[in-house]
Amino acid sequence: MTWLQRWNFIERARLERQLWDAFERGENLEALVEECRASLEAGDRSQAFRLEVWTTTLQRIRRIERLMADQQDPGGGSDGQSPPSEGRNP
Repeated sequence: MTWLQRWNFIERARLERQLWDAFERGENLEALVEECRASLEAGDRSQAFRLEVWTTTLQRIRRIERLMADQQDPGGGSDGQSPPSEGRNP
């Protein structure tokens, strides 16, 4: 991987989008990253930059998933709102 690839924002965005698209299709992202890692270990040096971008993007996707899950269930209610306090009429 050349230092220039690290600064190629268009290529980085294209690779990030590939993983986001796979996420939206419900694919196993960890398996995709592992396939990329296996290709690199098998000698396909062209996968090095893809692996770097996908690893970072996978971490970002999982972090966003956790944040969204926390926002959907902040007070234990399934509707995303805190349960009404006792003594008040709904």
